[in-house]
Amino acid sequence: MVLKREKRRDPAADSLPVESDSDAFDETLRPQNLDEYVGQTAIKSHLSVYLQAAKKRTEPLGHTILHGPPGLGKTTLAYILAKEMNAQMRVTSGPAIEKPGDLASLLTNLQKGDMLFIDEIHRMRPAIEEVLYSAMEDYALDLVIGKGPSARSMRIDLQPFTLIGATTKAGAVSMPLRDRFIHNFRLQFYTTEEIKKIILRTSRIFGIPIVAEAAEFLAQASRATPRISNRLMRAVRDFAQVNEEPAISVSRVKATLLTLGIDERGLDNTDRLILLSIIEKFGGGPVGLGALAAVLSDEQETLEDVYEPYLLQCGYLQRTPKGRVVTKMAYELLGMSLPEKGPTLF
Repeated sequence: MVLKREKRRDPAADSLPVESDSDAFDETLRPQNLDEYVGQTAIKSHLSVYLQAAKKRTEPLGHTILHGPPGLGKTTLAYILAKEMNAQMRVTSGPAIEKPGDLASLLTNLQKGDMLFIDEIHRMRPAIEEVLYSAMEDYALDLVIGKGPSARSMRIDLQPFTLIGATTKAGAVSMPLRDRFIHNFRLQFYTTEEIKKIILRTSRIFGIPIVAEAAEFLAQASRATPRISNRLMRAVRDFAQVNEEPAISVSRVKATLLTLGIDERGLDNTDRLILLSIIEKFGGGPVGLGALAAVLSDEQETLEDVYEPYLLQCGYLQRTPKGRVVTKMAYELLGMSLPEKGPTLF
């Protein structure tokens, strides 16, 4: 009897993301080099020096961690670094790496100069993080084979590579792992002028012109975030094309935002509901994140990572040791009168 050999599963392949329509959409808008990348001027200046130095030494770029709110271009910047270094890049995410063997498979398949991009790196388990320590410092894997008295350690040499980590929660990355990154960059929110440049570039890629005033209005409603500006630009383009408009006007932008429930500041219905709930149900605050999430029937992480950063930046919300508190600007935004004694403190 001939036994068929079962095909072995490749855990590294399982960790690669499946391409979706949104991925393809993002790819068409993704800048190809640092010169095309708009914003983050200080980071680009430093990276330009580090890239040139690495090329002159014919060495891989130093391990780099990128952190900041969602949608600011961390993944895009990682792809640009790979292209600038003429390197192949493997892409995975922290939750996709289920056990140390999966990460070991990824690392042993890297060639000299390759880049490994781990998105949401803060969500890796400690046992998996420990595999990275020797890999990042010594380009080697220290593995323990067997259990009990017969267990023995074995070291596997790796090809020199670059690890690029991205996270929205730098504080959630363990100190031993964070300290092993040579370059540490925090991406900042974009200015209105920078977002306007991104919108004008996107309109050229879409093949539909947008007047300067419309681009300015859309930029102000984009929450200082490129991902949101591109998403809104896509919606505006669809409405303009369906109505057979040759160019995107201010009136088209305003009408589209109105249908989406977004005002000229970029605030949507959920933003206003958060502020209104704090005022009406908690006397303006302070209120804990857990209580607020329960009232809104939403997850704490969604409120903290998606909505709070922009509300804080705009000055509508404040964090205090006792909880979240709305500001005078929030009352004015909602057309409500500020209580004589201000927000109630519990």
